[in-house]
Amino acid sequence: MTGVIVTTINLTAIYALVALGISLTWAGLGFLNMSAGVMYAGAAYGAWLVSTEISTNVVVVLLGGILTGAVFGALVCLTVFLPLDGKPNWEIRTITATLALSFVGVNIYQWKFGPQFKQFEPLFSWLPQFRLGDALVKPTVTGTVIATAVVVTIVLVYIGSSRIGLGVRALTQSAEGAALVGINRRTAAFAILGVSGAFVGLAAVLLGQTFFVEPNSGYVPLIKGLIVALLGGLGSLRGAVIAAFMVALCEALTLQYFGGAWVLITLFLLISIVLIIRPRGVAGVLETTRA
Repeated sequence: MTGVIVTTINLTAIYALVALGISLTWAGLGFLNMSAGVMYAGAAYGAWLVSTEISTNVVVVLLGGILTGAVFGALVCLTVFLPLDGKPNWEIRTITATLALSFVGVNIYQWKFGPQFKQFEPLFSWLPQFRLGDALVKPTVTGTVIATAVVVTIVLVYIGSSRIGLGVRALTQSAEGAALVGINRRTAAFAILGVSGAFVGLAAVLLGQTFFVEPNSGYVPLIKGLIVALLGGLGSLRGAVIAAFMVALCEALTLQYFGGAWVLITLFLLISIVLIIRPRGVAGVLETTRA
């Protein structure tokens, strides 16, 4: 059972990062970013280039992934959000545009890096491994949990105390109210999509310790992030964390007792049950507010 706990904590940290990025973008901008997968792959390649060309130091590589993800977030803001914001049917048009951006990005990665898998050097090998009951906790798991906790804490403190962060919080409560007090939604969009990209970038580096990096490697994290965000209540940051734990626990229990072939089936059952009971998700919000 301790093995299930360790796996759950590890998966929760990673799923929460991607889902927080998706939920934050929806909460602040009403914008469903379907290019999170290509942002993930781009950040993974960026961190891989840093590790091979600059330094294998864990802090440098993590910062490489985070900053690359933030740059991709700003790029999405410039190429999709700003040109389409306020246009007729902009919600559908932005979804279509971000999907198109994903296809273009995958082909660019294919052209630049080829289909070969890229692998990170172990970033957390300097951490000790230890036993928790009958489970062996590897350095990768410990490093993932610590890195996620540190980065999420820093971002949440920044959002809670800085001027830009206050603007983001105001937008998540009411776009109209934020405009009345002089908060520029289009300016705040850079901060929101930058933070979203940073979360995805960190997840890319952490998952890159377990899975190879290749042009299509962002699709599964995108799907898992959307599942978690929808299950938690799209736009709710608290719900995203709760749902990440639920999905991670469901996967860990399924792997332990039924095998990997049953994971998608049990996830579908979990989503169906939760959305039947709570159609807006675990921490879904009313129409009057998005977070």
